[in-house]
Amino acid sequence: LKAVEEVNDDQKSVLFNKLSKFYNNDLKGKKIAMWGLSFKPNTDDMREAPALVLIEKLLQAGCSVVAYDPVAMHESERRIGNSISYADTPYNALDGADALMLVTEWTEFRYPDWNDVKKRLKTPLILDGRNIYDRNEMKELGFHYHCIGNKAV
Repeated sequence: LKAVEEVNDDQKSVLFNKLSKFYNNDLKGKKIAMWGLSFKPNTDDMREAPALVLIEKLLQAGCSVVAYDPVAMHESERRIGNSISYADTPYNALDGADALMLVTEWTEFRYPDWNDVKKRLKTPLILDGRNIYDRNEMKELGFHYHCIGNKAV
């Protein structure tokens, strides 16, 4: 059981590790947009949410985090206060960010306006923790794309 818990905890760090590798372990001062805070879509449940682990690691590395979640932002504020910023739309979370981390696969995140996403991000870097985007499409659109278990494009 302990080994299973360790594997689960390691999985929650995969996106952070990919981000850190992309920026050669120099994350200080980076702004990270996060889409999704809840453990799963259609709930504000943040127990065991990967977002909590990611936020802690990002803050420890010197990043700032701007998050958007359609339901769980109030629960996040209750749990972690104002250690991160909250955006009123998913697109506003992207403004000037060095990367987008997709953490919860809410339906509204499935088909974003990629031109708007790319325009708002400082660096066209997508870290997809739910594998909901097509790698080839991301490459064609000019994004650096990293997902779980697949090579980057």
